[in-house]
Amino acid sequence: MPDSCPIWSLRDLYDGVGSPAVQTDIAACRKAALALAADWQGKIATISGAELAAVITAYETILEQLGKVQSHAQLLFAANTNDPAIAKHHQSMREAGSEIGAALLFVELELTRLDQDHVDGLLDDAGLARFSPWLRRVRAMAPYQLSDEIEKMIAERAPTGAGAWVRLFEETTTAMRFAFQGTDVTEAEILDALSSTDAAKRKEAGQSLSTTLKDHQRLLSLVMNTIAKDKQIEDGWRGFARPVSSRNLANDVDDHVVDALVQAVNDRNADLSHRYYSLKAGWMGKKQIDWWDRNAPLPGDDDRHYEWGEAKQIVLDAFHGFDPEMAKIALPFFEQNWIDAAPRAGKSSGAFSHPVVPSAHPYILMNFSGKSRDVMTLAHEMGHGIHQVLAADQGYLMSDTPLTLAETASVFAEMLAFRQLVDSQTNAQSRRLLLAGKVEDMLNTVVRQIAFHNFETELHQARVKAELTAEEISDIWMETQRAALGPAIKTGDDYRPIWGYVPHFIHTPFYVYAYAFGDCLVNALWQKYQLAQASKTDHLFIQNYKNLLKAGGTERYDVALQHFDLDASKPAFWSLGLDMISGMIDELEGLK
Repeated sequence: MPDSCPIWSLRDLYDGVGSPAVQTDIAACRKAALALAADWQGKIATISGAELAAVITAYETILEQLGKVQSHAQLLFAANTNDPAIAKHHQSMREAGSEIGAALLFVELELTRLDQDHVDGLLDDAGLARFSPWLRRVRAMAPYQLSDEIEKMIAERAPTGAGAWVRLFEETTTAMRFAFQGTDVTEAEILDALSSTDAAKRKEAGQSLSTTLKDHQRLLSLVMNTIAKDKQIEDGWRGFARPVSSRNLANDVDDHVVDALVQAVNDRNADLSHRYYSLKAGWMGKKQIDWWDRNAPLPGDDDRHYEWGEAKQIVLDAFHGFDPEMAKIALPFFEQNWIDAAPRAGKSSGAFSHPVVPSAHPYILMNFSGKSRDVMTLAHEMGHGIHQVLAADQGYLMSDTPLTLAETASVFAEMLAFRQLVDSQTNAQSRRLLLAGKVEDMLNTVVRQIAFHNFETELHQARVKAELTAEEISDIWMETQRAALGPAIKTGDDYRPIWGYVPHFIHTPFYVYAYAFGDCLVNALWQKYQLAQASKTDHLFIQNYKNLLKAGGTERYDVALQHFDLDASKPAFWSLGLDMISGMIDELEGLK
């Protein structure tokens, strides 16, 4: 592990699991929620615009205080899933949150029943008008809303329904140990070994990952089946026609736009992933490479190791070169211990930036091992963090950004860090290796995530008919992944259980397409930025870009993109992003 990797301090939130302030805040939320319900439940349809603004403001205040408590519990659990006291506290806070949330359900339920003409009249009040973007999103759920009693039951049983299966998945996967090099390692460590320069280590890591996931296949398939069935039942009651539709509604995006993205990527697999992996296999002296070599360093890669301090400086310099304010916002994350980057047993694998609540500040979790990809991950999550800081002024209800735009800042930040790394290289071979690494990352973000989306789509459709065996799930996995990876990647039986480690399938079904959406969107934005630089109007682009981040959830993706003369409903938009990847592969082919 690199030297001086930080471990976050959560004391800006609470002193720990036993902090009296946690129970005080939960009690205050419960009291305020019951009081709000006693005063206003059943009356939303008859109150004035000013009164409704006051109700929503009170509602937001309660949710923010509750969000702080729950965020603290989630962060504690992510950093140490092995501690029984933390796991118990995490579940207790989820249950308390469900109870309080059930008492507050009336606000959104009653808002969805209001006549649009009535709402338009109420919005003449300036205080209420501020909440109009949130009201639009809440009221979009109206056609799918159930009776108050059923909605309350769904909210109250969440911790023991799908939430319990998510917890089981989390605790099971973080407790898994993988035999490797004579010892047992965590999931984060075995995944990291898949990008080792040592081919024997990559093979051992791949086979260990496969074997361990296969050993847990019965439980993992039960969790997957239950999550899918639970979603199918609720979607059916609500009237959603397709499994993806509820996620699209939550993301504030139209089904046909997501369909256009998926189709565009699927149609370009041969031009993108198939072509690149064939190129990579050739560089490695083969016609076909094993799946565990997909992210292998290229021949000539010296496995450059980055210390934490170097990664920090690369990211800060990249942000400063684009806009000094971005670097200024990022600095406290490093200086005030808002990042947990040290890998360790019991810590969640992967990475995230948690926004917590607008009155606090975000926290970043990642597992830093010193690779260039870790530098990119730091930039990615810091992009999220900056986005969350800039959007905080919108308040708790409107700072949250739909997934269609949530990856914009992170992927753009990653591109800034990539350019910083490339531009600092004087050696042509080093630049080539970085370019190839970026192409691989983009393929992982676009092609692979859409392949994951295809897997989810087929799995959820099949689950409607009957429970799926682990083998049937693996069949769907192999079909969808082979179509994306192409003939240059060898995927045998040992690849069949690999679906079991992808947490998004469990935590947030149909989340994954957001990565591809964000990457293609940023590729289009990046080309706009380059044109702005060439015409010396980049200051206007930067201001529009920051305004997009500051808007949080107040603007739909289509409105936000209009500021850059982009339209995601048109095939040409997706082609812009995919053409950028194809062009980078063209460049690599020219360097053979």
